[in-house]
Amino acid sequence: MIALFRRSCGVLRSLSRFDWRSQHTKTALQREPGSGFSFEFTEQQKEIQATARKFAREEIIPVAAEYDKTGEYPVPLIKKAWELGLMNTHIPESCGGLGLGTFDSCLITEELAYGCTGVQTAIEANSLGQMPVIIAGNDQQQKKYLGRMTEEPLMCAYCVTEPVAGSDVAGIKTKAEKKGDEYIINGQKMWITNGGKANWYFLLARSDPDPKAPAGKAFTGFIVEADTPGIQIGRKELNMGQRCSDTRGIVFEDVRVPKENVLIGEGAGFKIAMGAFDKTRPPHQGISFLLAEMAMKVELARLSYQRAAWEVDSGHRNTYYASIAKAYAGDIANQLASDAVQVFGGNGFNTEYPVEKLMRDAKIYQIYEGTAQIQRLIIAREHIGRYKK
Repeated sequence: MIALFRRSCGVLRSLSRFDWRSQHTKTALQREPGSGFSFEFTEQQKEIQATARKFAREEIIPVAAEYDKTGEYPVPLIKKAWELGLMNTHIPESCGGLGLGTFDSCLITEELAYGCTGVQTAIEANSLGQMPVIIAGNDQQQKKYLGRMTEEPLMCAYCVTEPVAGSDVAGIKTKAEKKGDEYIINGQKMWITNGGKANWYFLLARSDPDPKAPAGKAFTGFIVEADTPGIQIGRKELNMGQRCSDTRGIVFEDVRVPKENVLIGEGAGFKIAMGAFDKTRPPHQGISFLLAEMAMKVELARLSYQRAAWEVDSGHRNTYYASIAKAYAGDIANQLASDAVQVFGGNGFNTEYPVEKLMRDAKIYQIYEGTAQIQRLIIAREHIGRYKK
């Protein structure tokens, strides 16, 4: 089996040796005129999908129930996913990565989630942590922090949520005070995926002490090494679902971060954090798609994330479509998981059957990366904005 996977690994880990690499990552704006929005996968996308599907069926599914039971972090699966090129898919080629587009990454996400959404979250939380550095990091920052993740299976984390500031990012209290060539950071983060396993964090903190400062100027984004003195890792949270994903609180007490670890510049953090969401929300909807029989809702949910992914790869601002994909597909995932439990009756409610796990795992999709309610506020704002003169 390992031999087969290593052969499959050649499809993804050694993409730079294939002519099609530069072809399938082209945006729609670079493709032939008139090609439009096509639902036909390229042969290379089919290979990517097949590799991820094989990994889900042969590696994830056989151990998913045990990981759900123990809550153990799936280190062996993460290592194998890294070897196959199923992790860190957004890292640019200049840093040793594959530089896949959002659409291609969504294909991988859906297949991994078919195996287990908890394992999928553990594997793909890196994308959210990396995205601020991908979209806003300078050349030195990218090579240092993204480059190391292509050399060994390391994890990173997106440190934004706080005990009293979840979807309302503007309510963040963690402070960053500039002193000489450093920033001193104090505060507490909560519900941080990969929090106890990360090699480094993207951290959003308030750098403007004025409570009336607009969000667009009040926050700064930092890259913080996880072993920096003053960082205290909390206990692993015992969540309802996705139990093998590592979720923790993190306390920052007089943590010193050099100024060269600031992304773009002071005050640019909020824009960076929101820009990362636009690119990472489309892939996080592939829950239980292939297990449910409600074909119409499944196809519409799939179309919503594919449209959002296509907008990103086309170079368009996709806040509107990303929020639609996040809200709609997250709701559908919960509906279908609940329906699956209902179909099995009492057995569905019993832990001996796998469907109750799907229902527990699905709930988080209506909460993290912006709740379903917040997504609706964004959609309404964007929709109304289109018709304002």
